[in-house]
Amino acid sequence: MEPIDIGLAVTGGLLVLVVLGMRVAFAAGLAGMIGLIWIFWAKKGYAGEDFGWALTVAVKTAGQVPHSKVSSQALSLIPTFIMIGYLAYYAGLTRALFEAAKRWIAWVPGGLAVSTVFATAGFAAVSGASVATSAVFARIAIPEMLKIGYDKKFAAGVVAAGGTLASLIPPSAILVIYAIIVEQDVGKLLLAGFLPGMFSALVYALLIVGLALTIKGFGPPVGGFTWRERFVSLPPALPILFVVVTIIFFVYNPFGGDAWGTPTEGGAIGAFVVFLMALYRGMRWTELKDALLETAKLSVMIFTIIWGVLIYVRFLGFADLPGAFADWITGLSMSPMLILVCILLAYAVLGMFMDAIGMLLLTLPVVYPAVMALNGGEFVSAADSTFGMSGPMCAIWFGILVVKMAEFCLITPPIGLNCFVVAGVRDDLSVQDVFKGVTPFFIADGVTIALLVAFPAIVLWLPGQV
Repeated sequence: MEPIDIGLAVTGGLLVLVVLGMRVAFAAGLAGMIGLIWIFWAKKGYAGEDFGWALTVAVKTAGQVPHSKVSSQALSLIPTFIMIGYLAYYAGLTRALFEAAKRWIAWVPGGLAVSTVFATAGFAAVSGASVATSAVFARIAIPEMLKIGYDKKFAAGVVAAGGTLASLIPPSAILVIYAIIVEQDVGKLLLAGFLPGMFSALVYALLIVGLALTIKGFGPPVGGFTWRERFVSLPPALPILFVVVTIIFFVYNPFGGDAWGTPTEGGAIGAFVVFLMALYRGMRWTELKDALLETAKLSVMIFTIIWGVLIYVRFLGFADLPGAFADWITGLSMSPMLILVCILLAYAVLGMFMDAIGMLLLTLPVVYPAVMALNGGEFVSAADSTFGMSGPMCAIWFGILVVKMAEFCLITPPIGLNCFVVAGVRDDLSVQDVFKGVTPFFIADGVTIALLVAFPAIVLWLPGQV
């Protein structure tokens, strides 16, 4: 068999393992090892005495992956971003943020749900993990919404959908993973996620207001707050703004000139600032221990997936599957924009069966070169490109689109991780209840993705200022 045929066969086997329920990390690592052995043995003509040689070379090739890739400085951002979120929760910043949003926004139709969306967006600005955001606000916001008569399914849906905003709004762990896989600038990608993330929150809010205006008793507004009470609620929530500004200043110097530091340094300083705030607010040792343990658990899970998938990616390089797929994509008679839309739709389907990080890690090594080829190559100028943007800008634009699709997959059945998290936190809710509650937000996400495709400037304006 030719290497490309081996690549297709092993990839098919990998998909079967994932559908059967094997964890992505182990399925990808196993498939990659089998593929490497197969390719090296095929080069020797499948001679029985050469199988040991093929096995040895495959093990050595795969064994180089964990250290060479995971020791990357950029990956150290992931645990710091996750730690910021958990420390902010234990510091009480989340409840202060929700209270401020409630006092300022809850007067609109569906106001408490709208407040929850903007509070999750604010918390997303200090949390790199969607799961953590959903878990935190399931404890804080759902009881408040139930008290004034919200349907419990919709209340759970608001929290699950709002939690997805952490995937786009920096600091975002999944954007860091994308940047590392496609070898793009981490700082520019983090900046690019800010406006689309806030735009997505605005679309969610407009959806809720529209439902409240058309369905009687859907979400009563909450009033009665004086201006003094509103202004008093701001100082406890301001530390989140301070953390965001600290991180952004290190990633991008708004006063011009070189950045003050690297994204890694910005993430570390942000974590230290939140840690000091947590101590000031009286965080105890048990709470600190819980925050560190949760950070370690989520970080280890992400790094394990990266290890397994990168072994598979190393095999793909030997099989030349990414190059073959790019040639096939560019040879299609369809318009490039229609092909891009089909790719995004394929992500929507794939996300029903895989977690977001695993899905991106498995597909990007093949899909990313194809999208870059559609635009004219990684180094094409904006004038000569298909989509009207240079190669580096196209990489950023596609990254935001893909991460937004990953957000969408966090709430789609049957895998929808955020829905499982919300149901796990609330004993009075089943997973089916949460999935029913998030259904209206599918429409909002569809509108957001369509607008990001039609108007790339929403994504590219901020990184274009660097």
